[in-house]
Amino acid sequence: MKTAVILSGCGVRDGSEIHEAVLAVLSLVQAGHEVSFFAPDKAQSAVINALTGKPSSEPRNVLVESARIARGEIRALSALDVVAYDAVVLPGGFGAAINLCDFGSRGSSCEVDRELACVLRQCRETGKIMGFMCIAPVIAARLFGSEGVHVTVGRPSSASAACERMGAVHESCGYDEACIDRERRIVTVPAYMDAGDIAACYASAQALVRGLETLAGEA
Repeated sequence: MKTAVILSGCGVRDGSEIHEAVLAVLSLVQAGHEVSFFAPDKAQSAVINALTGKPSSEPRNVLVESARIARGEIRALSALDVVAYDAVVLPGGFGAAINLCDFGSRGSSCEVDRELACVLRQCRETGKIMGFMCIAPVIAARLFGSEGVHVTVGRPSSASAACERMGAVHESCGYDEACIDRERRIVTVPAYMDAGDIAACYASAQALVRGLETLAGEA
């Protein structure tokens, strides 16, 4: 399978959660996937000092920061040709909630980045598999909630309630469980929404990949 991993920066507070992104890629490669990286080429919605947790005035670009995780091998999201891939995967981290959408500030009234919305709607139309980790499933809820998409962000919480307000059906899952929506070919896992350490996060990433493989096998 060829899988596109869509990043949202670098670091849990204002970008992609690094453990989730790296462990997702490791799990994908171990399963034989060919992985490519993409990210929106735009300014971050916020910049947070990872040491202090406080806002910073330093400007950062989502694509440039994402290149840290991708080791420089990354392209702008606008260059992603959905037809060329079998699946797309979105790791979590607060960047998914502020750079890929504005859930972090608007909750269930959020809007999804236009380029990303276009990519994911194309995936839906063409039957490509989609995977979302941690808080990223709120994006699936926003785009496909009107269809009654099934997602998980872990245990019942304010985030799961927001997914339900957007029309999604929330399934409570532990860190090593995946919610698989076969009709819409979407896999979601809690990752650090439920995982207590990096080993549990790895188990979540592996559950995600098993879900992707399950859907690929049913095509």
